Amino acid sequence: MIAETVWLKDAAATEALGARIGQTLKAGDIIYLTGDLGAGKSCLARGLIRSRTKPDQDVPSPTFTLVQTYEAEGVDIAHFDLYRLTDPEEVYEIGLFELAEDHACLIEWPQRLGHLGFEDYLEIHLEAGQDDAGHQGRIATLTPHGHYK
Repeated sequence: MIAETVWLKDAAATEALGARIGQTLKAGDIIYLTGDLGAGKSCLARGLIRSRTKPDQDVPSPTFTLVQTYEAEGVDIAHFDLYRLTDPEEVYEIGLFELAEDHACLIEWPQRLGHLGFEDYLEIHLEAGQDDAGHQGRIATLTPHGHYK
């Protein structure tokens, strides 16, 4: 798989992309969600998680709890937000590597992992952008790393 760029016109399109990706998830999959604050990482995660749980699943951003887990159809999901970490070693305290063994993991702010990052993952980078007609929205770039290639 090579990098793919997807135009997202609004939050619904961002959630729909998450749902599309969610249907392919299996235990051990790692997804890095990157982009600036407000880029749509939690929105994409919400669509992904709801695609495997239920349409009205409460999916809060794990900014303060650092991790939220979900029992989902076919695969359990762990959603991490590492924004508040000050040292990569703190991921041991929140069980990242243990959960990665038998959950699909969504990791916001994966750059906080530093030297502890994974080798095999799908990176989804979100950023503000506009289409050819000048309409504002988001651009998602999906880049596989390691066995995702």
